Amino acid sequence: MAEVLSQSEIDALLSALSSGELKPDELPKEEEKQKVKVYDFRSPQKFSKEHIRTLELIHDNYARIISSYLTAQVRSNVKVKIVSVEQITYEEFIHSVPNPTILTIFKMPPLSGSILFETNPQFVFQIIDVLLGGSGTGKYKMREFTDIDKNIIRHINKGLIGNLKLAWEDVLEVQTEIEGIETNPALNQTMAPTEPVALITFSVDMNKSSTYINICIPYLSIEKVLDKLVVQYWFQENNEEVLHESREKLKNRLNVVKVEVTAVLGKTNITIDDFLKLSAGDVITLDNKSSSPVKLLVEDKPYYYGKPGIIGKNLGIEILDIIDKDVENYE
Repeated sequence: MAEVLSQSEIDALLSALSSGELKPDELPKEEEKQKVKVYDFRSPQKFSKEHIRTLELIHDNYARIISSYLTAQVRSNVKVKIVSVEQITYEEFIHSVPNPTILTIFKMPPLSGSILFETNPQFVFQIIDVLLGGSGTGKYKMREFTDIDKNIIRHINKGLIGNLKLAWEDVLEVQTEIEGIETNPALNQTMAPTEPVALITFSVDMNKSSTYINICIPYLSIEKVLDKLVVQYWFQENNEEVLHESREKLKNRLNVVKVEVTAVLGKTNITIDDFLKLSAGDVITLDNKSSSPVKLLVEDKPYYYGKPGIIGKNLGIEILDIIDKDVENYE
């Protein structure tokens, strides 16, 4: 805070200004303080705010997807919400999760390296309890996971990790492959302790209790696709010109495809004996009137109603209507 001047000092200053002894430019100014930003070289910030924001958008959509998946698995209302997306070191992540826990290691090409999917023990025991016929509302003591526990939660986690394909499809086409499961985080040495990672934390609300699951994505895994983790790049394909060009290319490619079109004038049933006696000039009675529309088949599937006729010197079919197959199947 600036020093407060006394009345005598103020009078002396005003008299000096009026007499010209002191110019306004020579008034003492408060020293400007330079703003210094703290930077830790041991944990460099490799993820920009834009990258973090895009990861948040992707996994916010992922939270809604797995909410539906878990609800269907446990036959109970499950709400999953994204809590935070932050950059930390791998060592900090390992120290932040309990021991034991279920740490699923998986790959997600074209992302390189291994990604970690951590499910909190409370979440694991609650899911297993419900799947084995329990209510999922009890309190669970920390214990080692059995082989049965691991197999059950591996099946659930396979579905949870598989849904990442849907969440990432607007940015990148990815595939998922589970490599293994660890229960002791300290034994997992997939990356260096100082390796920067993006930690995405979700809250899972089920049966009036809340637990957490985490996804740990190393910087090295997404380093090659960082340019796609920018919102402008993400939405640039929605540009009308790009969409119009894509539609035209698709239309041109479809125009060269040949399909077989058949008009069915009618049907009838005859005996084998009558069939063997058929000769040129015989007349067969069909189940369709000459004034009724006929079905037009595309690759042996009915798509249109048409009216037969002559176009110049050729026989032809005039399309009258489209067959609404959905309505016919419903009826």
